[in-house]
Amino acid sequence: MSLSVIILAAGQGTRMKSSTPKVLHPISGKPMLFHTIDAVESFCNDITVVLYHQAPRIKEAINKEYDGIKFHLQDAQQFPGTGGAMKGVVCEHERVLILNGDMPLITTNSLQDLISGDGDITMSVITLQDSTGYGRVIIEEESVVEIVEEKDCTAVQKKVKSVNAGIYCVKKELIDKYIPLLDNNNAQLEYYLTDIIKMAVDERKTVQPIYVKEEEFKGVNSKLDLAKAEEIMQNRIKEQWMMQGVSMRLPNTIYIDSQALFEGECFVESGVSIQGKSKIISSHIKSNCVIEDALVENSSVGPMARIRPESTLNHTHIGNFVEVKKSSLRGVKAGHLAYIGDASIDEGTNIGAGVITCNYDGKAKYKTIIGKNVFIGSDSQLIAPLKIEDDVLIGAGSTINQNILKGELALSRVKLKRVSGFFYKFFKK
Repeated sequence: MSLSVIILAAGQGTRMKSSTPKVLHPISGKPMLFHTIDAVESFCNDITVVLYHQAPRIKEAINKEYDGIKFHLQDAQQFPGTGGAMKGVVCEHERVLILNGDMPLITTNSLQDLISGDGDITMSVITLQDSTGYGRVIIEEESVVEIVEEKDCTAVQKKVKSVNAGIYCVKKELIDKYIPLLDNNNAQLEYYLTDIIKMAVDERKTVQPIYVKEEEFKGVNSKLDLAKAEEIMQNRIKEQWMMQGVSMRLPNTIYIDSQALFEGECFVESGVSIQGKSKIISSHIKSNCVIEDALVENSSVGPMARIRPESTLNHTHIGNFVEVKKSSLRGVKAGHLAYIGDASIDEGTNIGAGVITCNYDGKAKYKTIIGKNVFIGSDSQLIAPLKIEDDVLIGAGSTINQNILKGELALSRVKLKRVSGFFYKFFKK
């Protein structure tokens, strides 16, 4: 079936109480609008996003991530509301799927049910015990006869449990006919997209209700909604990876970005946060670690370590309270209390406790290159730019600001001074 998709993302989202456009608020590392786009990209190549509030900002974000998305700017001053958003939208194909950009939990499978319906219009319907706040769907003989927004409901209609989930699949010919006929003769003086249902019913068109899961069709209108949606998304992500063989200890305490990947047999302990486009391959991430846009392969990390963006660990052990930033480590051990920034370290090298790479002079960042089989004693400072060749020993407590050649011992310490009896003189005892 040839299909066009329209995603409505023009609202101001005032209940979010934020300067960030509602549809750009992230859920599991990705703007909620992007989750909606991802759900339709697999079966549609004609996608239009309708914008108004902070349109340039949203458009820029989309264009950085996707190719071929089209945009339509709503004239919200003259034509407010969901129906107003559709005025002037050009649809290429014979059926049109209309979605909301603030429904990040929708899945491709649920959308397939909607687009495979045989009505002139198919629409998503949820059955709720408490339908307060939703437009009511009036159904007779398995066909929709009317949708009434709550603000326009009678007392009897407010008792209806079937509510509009806000997604429709409509024949293009009906879009072209009905959208220009929409008016704003209602309590809110808005153009309602739902009015096309009444037009279709009046013309004896078939309006087929498709009952859907409440969880997938939840709208996000507040920070509370955002948190609840994040929790649902996280459960999905972690269940997916556990089914593929990833072991997780206390998964409810773990955060995994929607863009993160796992390969091989991995073990993730409690309190771990795996962010961005991180990739974990056959590795053990111990409790309370943070992995950010990094590659960890055949390695162990933590507990309580941080691996920052653009870092690569391969056959490496990172211990507790170690931070790695924009560095490549291959076959390295850094057991505890170290900072490794803008560095390249080769196999067999041991980083002692308290070692730091001094990579920043207040103006620019510099690189530290460490070769194979280097032993760096505790509490050493490596002042970049710096190169330490293979088979080197760095004595504990050293400050290294010159390149060290292969096989050398480098030691930098102030001569120890000892004053007999000074304790008693100082405290006058």
